[in-house]
Amino acid sequence: MGELDDWRHCPRCAAAVAAEAGRVECAACGFVTYASSKPTASALVEDGAGRLLLVRRAREPFVGYWDTPGGFLEEGEEPLDALRRELLEETGLEIEPVAFFAASSDRYGSDGSAQFTLNLYWTARVVGGVAQAGDDAAELEWFAPESLPPDDRIAFTALRVVIADWRAARLPA
Repeated sequence: MGELDDWRHCPRCAAAVAAEAGRVECAACGFVTYASSKPTASALVEDGAGRLLLVRRAREPFVGYWDTPGGFLEEGEEPLDALRRELLEETGLEIEPVAFFAASSDRYGSDGSAQFTLNLYWTARVVGGVAQAGDDAAELEWFAPESLPPDDRIAFTALRVVIADWRAARLPA
């Protein structure tokens, strides 16, 4: 199901509308909107020993599964500002992004109504704070590249690929 599939009325003038190909246009007032993936910013936080910080999700979707710390951008928020904000909220840590790592599309859940996401990942290092689970994180844990959780315990399909790429870049060939 697409983001606009259930739209029946214009949010500006309440005239009847129909979504077509990910787009809604109101003939009465000219309002136009497009379906889009929701942007997220997440960090592959590494410690001095080369371990990766993962959070255990406290909320659906995928409650109890492992995830990278991060989350949705707020309206008008710059991605790196969202990254720093989300990391502080979820982990208590102040981070500094090191390098852009990957972008991927996914869905925020496993059913057909789950919204599409555009996920942006940076490697990052800790520059302050005290590590403690907060916001939607139930637990924090550092994992060595060779001892990461199995794929069936990682929250999102695209994240499994990102973590595999991160691991492959750190393990000897």
